[in-house]
Parts: sequence; structure tokens; C-alpha cells
Amino acid sequence: MRTYAIGDIHGQLGLLRDAHERIAADRAACDDETAPVIHLGDLCDRGPDTRGVIELLLEGIGAGAPWIVLKGNHDRMFQGFLETPDFQDPRLRPELGWLDPRLGGTETLRSYGVEDADQRASREVWDEAQGAVPEAHLRFLQGLPLMHVTDEIIYVHAGIRPGVPLDRQVEDDLVWIRDGFLNDNRSHGRLVVHGHTVVERATHFGNRVDLDTGAGYGDPMTAAVIEGRDVYVLEEDGRRKLRPPY
Repeated sequence: MRTYAIGDIHGQLGLLRDAHERIAADRAACDDETAPVIHLGDLCDRGPDTRGVIELLLEGIGAGAPWIVLKGNHDRMFQGFLETPDFQDPRLRPELGWLDPRLGGTETLRSYGVEDADQRASREVWDEAQGAVPEAHLRFLQGLPLMHVTDEIIYVHAGIRPGVPLDRQVEDDLVWIRDGFLNDNRSHGRLVVHGHTVVERATHFGNRVDLDTGAGYGDPMTAAVIEGRDVYVLEEDGRRKLRPPY
């Protein structure tokens, strides 16, 4: 079974379009228009055009594209803020809110025309965001799944809690986990394909593959194709196979 995957997006609409172009080229070479494309989450924050990213995804899905979009921790924070001005993600330090400049929420709101969000009271910003962010965008965020599972692969934003059955995984881990997952070398049965933790280049660790190559910080966005358990990064000149370390 063939699937495609795209790492963290972070408001980088141009890079997302480029990733889809590389996928389109691979589709043409394989004569395959039906393989799903899994977006690994973090649609928003840090980059300049979260609004454009969500609109592109909504339009593509609405037109029948075989796209699946997973929820990342930044998507959860954006959703939480839209639902209540006092939202505090339980995995953030109490003094660190979504409007802190380090998290990139101000760039997300700016893409909707809400300026200087980190310099005003959160309630004032929230009031303005209610009129600026389309209801369809909030509903989209609310409906994002946390995982996509095939016979061979677990697609998830951050990772899974090792040793816990998939039906008992919790959202906090699926969108935030690092400790306890990144340093665990045991087989998870299926190969885990994830983002969330930035690596210089897409990397195969044997039991997992990390596709977050730092688009949120101006670095490249990775698109990959997975056939069985074989993973290939899609580059301008075609496929490059990712090989595990052993």
C-alpha cells in the first residue's frame, strides 16, 4: 500500500504547495491518483500564512482530494484559544501561553488580520479573533484526527507512548510526546511516522521516522512516500530512500 506524508507545515503555504507538487510528480510516475496524503499536523504558528494553509487543505478535501490532516500541538493551542481566551494547554508551563512570541500564535492571528496579539490583553485579542477567523476553520481544527493507522504504519504528530495499546493512547502524548518515545528503541509493531521534533534531515531511526525538518523556522518541508515499510523522501529529482541505522 502506498501513502504519502508531509511533515510539520507551520503556516508555510508556499512550501506546502511545493510539497504537493513533488507528490504530484511521484503520483504521475506511479500512475496512482488514489494514495492518501497524510499531513502530520502543526498547520499553524510561526510561519506567515496559517489562514492560507487551512484554506488550501479545506479546498482540497472539499474537492475530493485523498488528504488526511492530523492534529498537532500547535493546532490544539490555536483551537483552544478560539474556544476560550483563557485556554492554557496542560503541557505548557503555566507562565507560557499561546500568545507568547516563542510559540508563534501572533503570526497565526496576523494571517487573519489580527495585529499585535502579544501586546494586548488576551480577551481583547480573542474578541477580535471571533470575527476574523471563519467558523469553518475552527470546525476543521476541532475535527482533526490524532492518528492514522495502516497495516504497516502509525501516522501521528508527535509519537506514541511505548507499550500502551493504540486504543489507550492519550491526546497529550500523541500531540506532545518526546521523552519516553524518542529515546525508546523497541519495536512498536508498526513503523511510526511522525513530526513535532525538528531534525536536520528526515531520519529513519529503525522503529520510527521523523519528517519534521524545521519548516516553522524557515527550513525545508519534507514530503515522503511510504510503500509497505519502505520510506522515500521526495526531492526535486525524485525519490531518496531513507535507511534505518541497522
